[in-house]
Amino acid sequence: MGRDETVATSLAGAVGQEIGASLADVDAELARRYPGDPGTRQPVHTVYVPADVFAADTVRSWGDRALAALDEHAPDAGTFAAVLGLGDDLAGPVYRRVREKLLREPVEDLRIDFEDGYGPRPDAEEDAAAARAARLVADAVADGTAPPYLGIRMKCMEAAVRDRGIRTLDIFLTGLMDAGGLPDGLLLTLPKVSHPQQVTAMVRLLEEFERARGLRPGRIGFEIQIETTQAVLGADGRATVARMIDAAGGRATGLHYGTFDYSASCGVSAAYQSMDHPVADHAKAVMQVAAAGTGVRLSDGSTNVLPVGSTAQVHDAWRLHHGLVRRSLARAYYQGWDMHPGHLPTRYAAVYAFYREGLDRAAERLAAYVNRAGGAVLDEPATARALSGYLLRGVDCGATDADEVAGLTGLSRADLDRLAGRPAAS
Repeated sequence: MGRDETVATSLAGAVGQEIGASLADVDAELARRYPGDPGTRQPVHTVYVPADVFAADTVRSWGDRALAALDEHAPDAGTFAAVLGLGDDLAGPVYRRVREKLLREPVEDLRIDFEDGYGPRPDAEEDAAAARAARLVADAVADGTAPPYLGIRMKCMEAAVRDRGIRTLDIFLTGLMDAGGLPDGLLLTLPKVSHPQQVTAMVRLLEEFERARGLRPGRIGFEIQIETTQAVLGADGRATVARMIDAAGGRATGLHYGTFDYSASCGVSAAYQSMDHPVADHAKAVMQVAAAGTGVRLSDGSTNVLPVGSTAQVHDAWRLHHGLVRRSLARAYYQGWDMHPGHLPTRYAAVYAFYREGLDRAAERLAAYVNRAGGAVLDEPATARALSGYLLRGVDCGATDADEVAGLTGLSRADLDRLAGRPAAS
């Protein structure tokens, strides 16, 4: 329907036009800075493996070792559910899906570590390791054994290791290009960022590589690791992380919280360095607000308590890890780091329980919203986006599947993408 010209107004039509013209630059700036979620799958975790340990069978080995841990310490759904405190309605579905995941796709995102997990090495040794990593990644992509996402963590832009980090990245990317090109799921991590100019330097480095190899500008993105206090709050009192996102010029794909480096930089003693420490919560809250709407994803850190030893020790470590992952999920940190194969069962158990326990209610609310059927909760478009995003994340990670969601909501994957404000899945 058109406007009712009989309704009385006081302002001339030119007023709105003038205001629109005065805000045109602001409109463009907001659209540039806050493009929204990219609409692609986000991995639920990042597995870190030192470069000298990484091998062709690393992903399968992690899956096999995780399954062996289940067989030894929780050989059935009831035992696993009792350890983690899962209800009877979740025990069977979660356990079954965890085992299926470990057989089918045990690792969603793999980072070959040339930083803390690798340490300082002679240049010739790190050169060879970087070239080897590129060959193994290219081979895995070619034969279909690569995880959906993978890449390296280079050394940082601090003066002492800057040249080494740049050379390693160059060797790795060059090796991939020479082997056929950069894989779609390539992810790079820049650690220990403490100043926006270090992000600018990374952008310059990638621009030069793209130019040298004839790649389209902006082809290569990177994650910024937040593990120094200066990355959260600068000397000028400003939130440095927001400036870092801006300095990346659209190349920042994620912000990853570094549990132990950040805690140590705040003076937290080793016994209390954890993902749920107050200093961690503050840093991650600042990261979350800075990244909101920008399309930059968030990742929590890791626990250093490994599920090894006796069954009692493994169960204690599983309970701790499961609780930390659940805590992160509730705080909208949908990704975290896993440092040991024994963490995979509880990673997927926590993720699957999170999405399955709310599946029916989320589907009911979304269907009522779409059908304007009303109900006990009055949902708005923003909530419909959140409900759709929740269901899509559950489908992406394997907690549920598109057919199950369609049966509950009457909505297709394309419908969910539209409601979530995502580009339609290809």
